[in-house]
Amino acid sequence: MPDTLRINEIFYSIQGESTRAGQPCVFVRLTGCHLRCTFCDTEYAFKEGETRSIDSIVEEVCSHPCDFVEVTGGEPLLQARVHDLMHRLCELGKTVAIETSGACDIDGNGKCDSRVVRIMDIKTPGSGEVERNDWANIERLRAHDEVKFVICDRADYEWARETIREHSLVERARAVLMSAVFEQPAGLEILGQRGLALRDLAEWILEDGLPVTMQTQLHKFIWDPQTRGV
Repeated sequence: MPDTLRINEIFYSIQGESTRAGQPCVFVRLTGCHLRCTFCDTEYAFKEGETRSIDSIVEEVCSHPCDFVEVTGGEPLLQARVHDLMHRLCELGKTVAIETSGACDIDGNGKCDSRVVRIMDIKTPGSGEVERNDWANIERLRAHDEVKFVICDRADYEWARETIREHSLVERARAVLMSAVFEQPAGLEILGQRGLALRDLAEWILEDGLPVTMQTQLHKFIWDPQTRGV
């Protein structure tokens, strides 16, 4: 079945993160991830899902009154056919973003449609997966892409601050995003993580005059943090 993807869920909600936070968005969540970040809030996407044709996915996405689509996971770039899906959606006039861990080639060996916005998460030491970062992705960034750091503590913040400066990320991407990690209980395959106060992260950013965009996970303030499909 070459024109299929393993899909965990498709839903219509409010974008909670990135520079488009607050906008209506159709989310397409793919099944599968090779990372086990301490703070992962979608452990259910590691294995749960069903195989669906790209035609049926596009049809469901287009059934919602929204032209903004985010492809997420899991790690969506583990399924090569995701590039076919995103190309189809771009051709239909959708604004398409993909949220990726940055542990996979964000260009997909040249298959990623140039119109797609890549929101690339650079894993910090607190994530437990810092060694999985594909640093070659820095050179693959386009001017409309966004880079994201989830900050677990002061050490993570300082590591991210130096990474931003060392790799000139503010100049390379449309935005550099910083999130204070949300408390996440331990799961079957993840260790869990204590939360970081928003005020702490805000004060560190202001103290350093760091030219980043601080973000929250807006959907977790609208709905219960453990709610699926939002």
